Order: sequence, then C-alpha cells, then structure tokens
Amino acid sequence: MTDSADEDAVDELFVLPRVPVSAGALIFDDSGRLLILKPTYKSGWTIPGGVMAADGESPWEDCQREVREECGIDVASGRLACMDFRPLREGNPGGIRFLFDCGALPDSMLAGIVLQPEEILAHRLVPVQEALSLLRAPIRRRVLAVRRLDGAPRKRPLVYLEDGRPAPAVRSR
Repeated sequence: MTDSADEDAVDELFVLPRVPVSAGALIFDDSGRLLILKPTYKSGWTIPGGVMAADGESPWEDCQREVREECGIDVASGRLACMDFRPLREGNPGGIRFLFDCGALPDSMLAGIVLQPEEILAHRLVPVQEALSLLRAPIRRRVLAVRRLDGAPRKRPLVYLEDGRPAPAVRSR
C-alpha cells in the first residue's frame, strides 16, 4: 500500500476536527496602557488579532500578521501568555485562542498606528482596568488571567483556560 493509500484509509476511519484557531496581542505603551480596537463587524472593543490562515502559518505568525494588518505596526517579539479553548456552541464554532503578551512598544511606534478601515473603526490606549470594562467578555477573561488590574503581568509563565476560565484539573505554574 502506498503512503497515499494509507492516508486515505486513515481518513475513512477518523474524522479530523476542524477547530478554528486565532491569536491576539497584548500591546502596551510605556505607561502600561493597553492597546484596544473598535471593530466594524462586532460590538464592543477587542485587542489586535484574528483567525489563523489555513496556509500553515503558526499562531505567532498569525498574531504578527493580524497586528500588521489591523494596526500597521510590526511586533518583533512576544511571550505566549494564555491558551483558551472555546467550546462549540450554536452559532459559534468555538476554537482555540492564543494570547501573546508583546509588552510595551515605543511611543514612536504606537504613534504610527494606521488602522485597517474595513475592519477597525478606532483604537485607544487605556489603563488595563478601564480596558476590562470595554473588552468583550471572552477577551476580558483572558486579559485578567494574565494581567493584574494595574497592568503588571501575573507571575505565571502560561495560563490554560477553557471558555475563559481556569480548568480545575490543569495547573498553571
């Protein structure tokens, strides 16, 4: 049997999941204010990020691409701060959300933000506590899991969430 025939046989036995994956970026200024965006296609505020392309890009590449597309800025580094599994619900495909903490960017870079007008109406830099009151609930829970109200990072290398909440059986160190 050829490799192709083996793969076809496996495909007949198993249905591989089609799980949407997206990545978002926490971007701050030197004062600790968080960059938030007002999208054109949904209510509330969000952070830069979006759905991973099906061309094989990684979650980090997705994060970088989305920030570049939505804000016109390049993030060179980031730390994976959170993974959140969103369950399938009626009208919502669920999926896996990666959250990268990109730290503070220089004011000169943030002053050069150019919004993607088809998707983004406005942007703001706001204290984390204010951002939490504006962000959509799932993103709010992720941000709160990795940042304190004063904007400082929590002392966890990586947080695993399910539907924005810690999974009781999974420990974060």
